[in-house]
Amino acid sequence: MKNVYIRKLTVSAVFIALATALSFIKLWTNPWGGSVTLLSMLPIVLLSVMFGVPWGLFSALVYAMLQIGVDIAGMMSWGMDARLWIAAIVFDYLLAYTVIGVAGIFRKKGAVGVCLGTAAALALRFVSHFVSGYFFFDIWMPETFSNSAVYSVVYNGTYMLPELIATVIAVFALY
Repeated sequence: MKNVYIRKLTVSAVFIALATALSFIKLWTNPWGGSVTLLSMLPIVLLSVMFGVPWGLFSALVYAMLQIGVDIAGMMSWGMDARLWIAAIVFDYLLAYTVIGVAGIFRKKGAVGVCLGTAAALALRFVSHFVSGYFFFDIWMPETFSNSAVYSVVYNGTYMLPELIATVIAVFALY
C-alpha cells in the first residue's frame, strides 16, 4: 500500500514538472495573457486519467500554484489593481488550472470517455477564463468589440480552442 502511494506521488511530481516545463514552450502568446503551448496540460490530464479525479484535482491544484509562480513577473507588468489581481489569481490560475483535474471523469469508458473527459476539463478551463475576461478584464477590450461576452469568447478562444484540440488528439493517441 505504501509503495503505491509513493509511486503515485513520484509519477505526479515528474508529470507536474513536465507540464511546467512544457508551459515554457509557447507556440504563440496573446498580449494580455494566454498562450498556446506544446501540450502543457497533457501531463495533468494523464494524471487524472491514470489515478482518478480526486488525485487529478490535487495534482492540477499544485500545477496551478506553480503557474502562478512562473507567471507572476509578467502579471506585475499589466498594471492591475487589487481587484484584478484577485480575479486573475482565482479565475485565470487557481480555478482554470485546477479544473484540468476532472479530465479522468469518464476514464472507465475507454478512449471515447478519456477524450470526452479531456474536452470537458479544457472546456471548464475556458469557462473560467471567459468569466475572468467578461467580468474583470473587459477594461482592455478593443473598441472594435461592443460586447464584453463576445470579446471574452474570442480572446480566450484564440488560445484555448487550439489547446483543447491538440490535447484531445494527444490523449487519444496515447490512450
